[in-house]
Amino acid sequence: MGFKCGIVGLPNVGKSTLFNALTASKNAEAANFPFCTIDPNIGIVDVVDERLDKLTLLSKSKKKIYTNITFVDIAGLVKGASKGEGLGNKFLSHIREVDAIIHLVRCFDSEKITHVNSKINPADDLETIKTEIILSDLDIIQKKLEKSKKKLLKDKEINILEDKLKNLSNGNEVKASNLEEEKFLNSIGILSIKPKIIVCNMDENSLSSENDYTKLVKEKNPKEKVINICADIEDQLSGLDKNEKEVFMKDIGLNKTGINKLIKEGYDLLKLDTFFTSGPEESRAWTIKKNTTAPRAAGTIHTDFEKNFIRAEAVTCEDFFKYGSAEKCKENGKLRIEGKDYIVKDGDVLYFRVNP
Repeated sequence: MGFKCGIVGLPNVGKSTLFNALTASKNAEAANFPFCTIDPNIGIVDVVDERLDKLTLLSKSKKKIYTNITFVDIAGLVKGASKGEGLGNKFLSHIREVDAIIHLVRCFDSEKITHVNSKINPADDLETIKTEIILSDLDIIQKKLEKSKKKLLKDKEINILEDKLKNLSNGNEVKASNLEEEKFLNSIGILSIKPKIIVCNMDENSLSSENDYTKLVKEKNPKEKVINICADIEDQLSGLDKNEKEVFMKDIGLNKTGINKLIKEGYDLLKLDTFFTSGPEESRAWTIKKNTTAPRAAGTIHTDFEKNFIRAEAVTCEDFFKYGSAEKCKENGKLRIEGKDYIVKDGDVLYFRVNP
C-alpha cells in the first residue's frame, strides 16, 4: 500500500506549484487567480529509497519497483466553504478521500501574486482552514444525531458522537481515543481527525532560516509538524537530472530537498514502515502500517499469501548489505525464521513461504 495525501490551502498559496514539483509534472495549472484548480489533480510519486537501490544491485534484479505516494492537489477553499462558498462542497468532499492533509500556507511577500484576503497572515489562513473543517464536522455529527438517523446508530456510537460534538462546539478538532473510535469517525467522513502537516511556502531568500511568517506559524501551532520549503525551488529541481540537481542544491546551500523532508514526515505521521522483497527477477519496496504482522505484510503482496501463510524468512537490510545475499546471510546465521506473530520491522527483507 501507499498512501494518499491532499494538499490544501487558500487560493494562490502555491498548491499547484508544489504538486508539479512533487510529481515532476506540469499537469496542475498555476495562475494568479482564485480557483485555478477546480477538480483535484492526482499524481502518483515514487518514494526513492537508497536501500532498494542497493538490494537491486546485490540481487542483480531485472526490475526495481519503489513504493509510492499519491498526492492530490485540492481546489482552494475560502471562508464559508462549509456552507458552500467558493468551491466549498467540492473541496470538503475531496479532503474526505485522503489519508493525510498537507496544510500549505504562504510565507512570503510578493506584489505579483494576489492574496485572497489582501494580506499575508499564514496563522489566519490556517485558522480559516481549521474553522471550515470543524464546521463541516459539526454539520456531519449533528445530522447523524437527528432523531430519524439516531435510531440507526449503536449506543456506543451515539456516546462517541455526543462527546465529539462538545469538543467541536468549543472550537476544538476531533481526537480519537482508540483505534476503533478512529475507524468509526473516519467511516462517517470526519475531517479534523486526519493527520496533518503544515508546510510553509517560503521564498528562496528566506529558506536557509526562519522568517517572521514561519516563526508565527510555529508559535501558533506548537504541537503540529511544520516544514519549511520553497515550492518554486522544488519545481525547478524537479526538471533537472541528478548531476544538475546536485550542483543547483550546492549553489543555494540546500542539503536536502523539501520533497524528501515532506515524504519522510508523511511516513512518520501515518506510522508507516517499508519492507523489501528481493531476488533475480525483481527487487521491490512495500509500504505497511507499523506493528503489522508477517501474514498481514504478506497480504500486501497478494491476498492469498495472508490466507496461506506458513512462515517468513527475514533478514535486516544492514545484514543483507554486509553479506551480499540471502544465502550468505543464512550461512552466517543472520536469516531468521519468523511465524505468524512476528511484527515486521522497517527495513526487513522478507521471503514468504505459503501453502499452494
